[in-house]
Amino acid sequence: MDILPSDDSNPALAPIASLFGEPVTELPKDLYIPPDALRVFLEAFEGPLDLLLYLIRKQNINVIDIPMARITAQYMEYIELMQQNRLELAAEYLLMAAVLIEIKSRMLLPRPAEVEGDEGLDPRAELVRRLLEYEQMKLAAYNLDQLPQAERDFAWAQAMIDRVAVQRLPEVDIDDLRSAWMAIIARTKANTSHKVTREELSVREHMTRILRLLADGRFLAFHELFVQQASRPVLVVNFIAVLELVKESLVFVTQAQPYAPIYVRLSVAADQSTTAMEPA
Repeated sequence: MDILPSDDSNPALAPIASLFGEPVTELPKDLYIPPDALRVFLEAFEGPLDLLLYLIRKQNINVIDIPMARITAQYMEYIELMQQNRLELAAEYLLMAAVLIEIKSRMLLPRPAEVEGDEGLDPRAELVRRLLEYEQMKLAAYNLDQLPQAERDFAWAQAMIDRVAVQRLPEVDIDDLRSAWMAIIARTKANTSHKVTREELSVREHMTRILRLLADGRFLAFHELFVQQASRPVLVVNFIAVLELVKESLVFVTQAQPYAPIYVRLSVAADQSTTAMEPA
């Protein structure tokens, strides 16, 4: 059934509704609407404290200074409304009604002169404490409910991969060697010597020295191949000797991960795999 707009030209003949496409100008004489059919109970509360907090916050009342007469009257109106709608009242609502009436009665009684102004004897103190604690717990529960929850705000997704993960060590390229070399040069700047001498250096001699250092087959840190107190020409020849050994596949250079320290050891036999190993 659709409600049609009224016709001001002839109110008596104006249709009041449309039923299955046909205009209806008169109400059915046998139409019966129960008295409580159009009543809607809008607010639902979780308990008497929730109802009291709703009445206080709705009117912007300071919870520390509750006007007991007004709040008690509004609370009792709500109780009567529930009774009129034939809703079963929980015992907590009736108990809270009795507590409000008691507090209201105690506030009407005159206080002894010697304890006037003593806030500790305020009949509303215990009720205020319970209301504040309930409001804190209600706010905490609301904040928890706002957090994302599985199967409500998002769904879990799973994917199966039929593969075996194999750890692959990164390869040492020319940039890694250059960075390691620049770090060694930077450490030797503090020991730079300005004495001018003629020094004859042999790449083969340094290659032999490095092979002797690696003779036990263990990994040796890249910077340990260089004499820290040596001059820059010696370091240059030593670095060239390392490059020659790598070129001739006599030593193996590796690192555990990018930007990690570089290690050097002797190469294994040609018929064996050259798997990278962690330094001892």
